[in-house]
Amino acid sequence: MHSLDKFDLAILGELQANARLTNAELAQRVGLSAAPCWRRVRALEEEGFIKGYHAEIDRHKIGLGVLAFVRLDADRSTGNLTRAMEVAIRKIPEVVSCHYISGTGTFELQVVARDLDSFSLFARDVLLNLPNVKDMHTSFSLGEVKDSSALPLTHLARGRP
Repeated sequence: MHSLDKFDLAILGELQANARLTNAELAQRVGLSAAPCWRRVRALEEEGFIKGYHAEIDRHKIGLGVLAFVRLDADRSTGNLTRAMEVAIRKIPEVVSCHYISGTGTFELQVVARDLDSFSLFARDVLLNLPNVKDMHTSFSLGEVKDSSALPLTHLARGRP
């Protein structure tokens, strides 16, 4: 893994803001010519700094008006049972994010649904029937204050000329 310099950080920042930039546009924005910029982007991809490129879809526009935060408590926290829950959760398209958490609970999920009725059916038919689920606690988003997948990069630039 190479250390990131100011050009790499600029590339990451620009691509987080708009991954559809052409290489020429990106190169111009970060102050490089096209060929070195392209090589840097490829190196950042190969080293895993850039994991992929995705379209950000407005969930409301596609009829998914409900965003729920669901904490699942495991009945028992043994390796095999926890892994079985993880495998099952990964297969559920309505679960858009899942974290193994500390404190109360085992997993924290973000779940999308059309409306409260469809979420209720989904929770009863799918989530409560996952392997090893002991209990479920749900909170609903009343509105998004900030929704961003962009990661801060300023801590990487500290101490650089």
